[in-house]
Amino acid sequence: MSDPTPGQRELENLRAVYRSLQRPTPPAPPPGDGKPHGHAARNTALGGGLTALVFLAGKLKFLGFLVGLFKLKTLATMALSIGLYATQWGLPFAIGFVLLIFVHESGHALVLWRERIPAGAPVFIPFLGAFITMKGRPRDAWIEAKVAFGGPLIGSLAAWAVLLAGWLRHDPFLAGLGHVGLLINLFNLIPVSPLDGGRIAGAFTRTFWVVGYALGVVALVLTRSPLLLLVLLVGLITLVQRWRHPVPGYDSIPRSQRLLAGLGYAALVTALAASLPLGAGLAQRAG
Repeated sequence: MSDPTPGQRELENLRAVYRSLQRPTPPAPPPGDGKPHGHAARNTALGGGLTALVFLAGKLKFLGFLVGLFKLKTLATMALSIGLYATQWGLPFAIGFVLLIFVHESGHALVLWRERIPAGAPVFIPFLGAFITMKGRPRDAWIEAKVAFGGPLIGSLAAWAVLLAGWLRHDPFLAGLGHVGLLINLFNLIPVSPLDGGRIAGAFTRTFWVVGYALGVVALVLTRSPLLLLVLLVGLITLVQRWRHPVPGYDSIPRSQRLLAGLGYAALVTALAASLPLGAGLAQRAG
């Protein structure tokens, strides 16, 4: 018999190490059957799966970002919001509604994470929505606009996906939930601070805040919404403070970034506004 090759010797060494780490070896399987059996097979598969998860957790920093989204205060306020919304609209809709808001806030969190701006986990306030507290200041108006844009963009994509699922499945519940999701994101794009639209508008022209505030007053007269009244009051305070006490250099961004912020804002508002009648029609036809 010829001497084993170096490759064969390495393989035998690995087998010996593997056997030393195992529990006492079970009876040998029948000749010709090389497949593991029973608990040994399950333990091997489980060990391989856990090893893969540990490897990914060590390599993908994105997992740390996802873990940061699910803090205790986030889960607790989500549960509270679901419970209160369920008293008005039922549990299934309450869960879907809160999840759409969570996706919206996750869009903000993702941009904050990419821009290395420390921030807290999402906190939900029943009947007002949710928010993420920035623990650091954006470098300029362009970064602030990107953070603000992340929520409505990701939130709108999620709402469109739910709406499409409702249409494909002829499900009035999903179609109606997706339609409400579009309304949430369009409302947040009203160009009045502290809404996302106001923070985006500050990047391409602060004079648009005046236009947005005028539109908000008209909408308040028509809807008599307490939420909109609160937004306008906070927006008025923010508008006066930022206009009278601008941060030096904060709004000095290149024209290309101003143009990109304006075009992105206009495109998303147009797409959402065009989708609203479609969403309402799909909800009716699905029913």
